Amino acid sequence: MASPIKLSTNKLTIKSAIEMLNNALLNSDVFFGHGTDNAWDEAVWMVLFVLNYPVDQPINNADTELKLDDIKALEVIVNKRINDNIPLAYLINSAWFCGLEFYVDERVIVPRSPIAECIFDAFEPWVNSDEITDVLDLCTGSGCIALATAHYMPHVNVDASDFSQAALEVAHINRKKLGLEDRVHFIYSDVFKDIPFKQYDVIVSNPPYVDEGDFKSMPKEFSHEPEMALTSGSDGLFVTHAILENAKKYLKPNGILIIEVGNSQRHLLEKSPLPFLWFEFENGGGGVFLLRADQL
Repeated sequence: MASPIKLSTNKLTIKSAIEMLNNALLNSDVFFGHGTDNAWDEAVWMVLFVLNYPVDQPINNADTELKLDDIKALEVIVNKRINDNIPLAYLINSAWFCGLEFYVDERVIVPRSPIAECIFDAFEPWVNSDEITDVLDLCTGSGCIALATAHYMPHVNVDASDFSQAALEVAHINRKKLGLEDRVHFIYSDVFKDIPFKQYDVIVSNPPYVDEGDFKSMPKEFSHEPEMALTSGSDGLFVTHAILENAKKYLKPNGILIIEVGNSQRHLLEKSPLPFLWFEFENGGGGVFLLRADQL
């Protein structure tokens, strides 16, 4: 284990604290990809969290000196981040998705799906968003996809399921946090098994999809996420196949299915003849496909 990181207590300002944290992160073996993709953003996020500053507003007092308690709190966070490779989102119990803040801990994976772009677009042009009334989110985890959908589409009801009771506990926290108890309903279910029969305009899922090879080579940060939310058989597609086998009867005639499979896209293309439409996202990310009900 690396030596504990100590921050200077001699007139340490917000600006200099960010710079010191940034350098410490750059000189470590941490992996960025759980809410941020660079050391500077993580350093800023740490300081904002400790000072209880909003993350969506500029820092106008960067020369303000930090209190000793704040410095000690930053030392605890940065040491856990670097020495234990714990994703920052878990250390501060916060992650952003679709412009919304979600509570997260190690019961769920950290939200990071490119499906966010589909939500911002209200699933258009693949469906008429004004005509959508019912959405189903499978493998909901923290509830981020389901809750973001309901937030940005106030006329829509969303059902969301997961096979982890622990994950659903976190999803309930986020539902209350966002005030969406009336339109988002969580169900404990292994894919479709315990979901009452109903037909949906949109079924969306970010299921576990990491294959055996990728899982063995993943950075240490991923070991803090629940394995059942990451892996799904040797090719990463066990859950995806279960969804594909049953989705048609749960879709309205003009409904659509959207699933993220990440790097396991190559395995799916090798094994399935379905006419997948693969998204090209403006903000990066890939491995997400769409199928219409009549294509299943």
